[in-house]
Amino acid sequence: MTETSDLVIAAAADSVPNIALNDGNAIPQIGLGLLRIDDDAVAPVVESALASGYRHIDGAAGYNNEGGIGRALTATGYNTGERRASLWVTTKLRDSEQGYDSALKAFDRQAGLLQVDYVDMYMLHWPTPFDWRSGETWKAFVKLRDEGRVKTLGVCNFLPEHLERLHDETGEWPAVDQIELHPTWQQREVVAFCKEHGIAVEAYSPMARGADLKAGDGTIERIAATHQVTPAQVILRWHIENGTIIIPKSVHAERQRENLDLFGFALTLEEHAAIDALDGPTRAGHDPMTFSYA
Repeated sequence: MTETSDLVIAAAADSVPNIALNDGNAIPQIGLGLLRIDDDAVAPVVESALASGYRHIDGAAGYNNEGGIGRALTATGYNTGERRASLWVTTKLRDSEQGYDSALKAFDRQAGLLQVDYVDMYMLHWPTPFDWRSGETWKAFVKLRDEGRVKTLGVCNFLPEHLERLHDETGEWPAVDQIELHPTWQQREVVAFCKEHGIAVEAYSPMARGADLKAGDGTIERIAATHQVTPAQVILRWHIENGTIIIPKSVHAERQRENLDLFGFALTLEEHAAIDALDGPTRAGHDPMTFSYA
């Protein structure tokens, strides 16, 4: 690798802000999502993202590709030492493995697959209110944190009632709530609750799996044309300006670089408000009240 490309990669990594969390840690605001990528295919995707300047990888046991992530981290040297210290690795517990003993056992397996000594953030994947075990699972998470094997504890898809129940049972608010969030599904009540309680919001499906690129009868496309950027960059920039952590997914190196390149333009107040006005009643994904993943 040439010195020039090293500098370009370093500049891309340095351009991404860190979001301060309620536990004193800080997470890069842009990460790489890895849902629906086979284990055999995920390693080159992670390697190309690291080479583009990504320093935040978002995985999960339920994605069934942690082994491939681990192979990529080892091949690139990001599983140990200074490189490991520069990288934020998230993974999530399978819903079927919630519970104190089962969560501890699951983490051992996951850390082995990822080939890392610690994970930056370990998350409950879904609240499963119909089979609630988040309180006892959280106690296992705390043990892992106390042992230094996990730095930050988070949840995914938790609604305010689930966050309150977890707090009632454990005395803690999670550092992060990762939720489906995009222009046509903004979950304003959840976001407001999280902000009130110092919980950072992380958006998955930040573009509604591509559906929002043409949202608002061309609103996004018109804004993109004004700034000479892509519709995807407009939506991701909107998230950035909202202070939301984002984990856009792409398997293509060029698109990965594009998704990092969000800091050479800013939305006007009118443009930002126009995207705010796209909020709608329909989610692209699953209902946290009824869904369990893996």
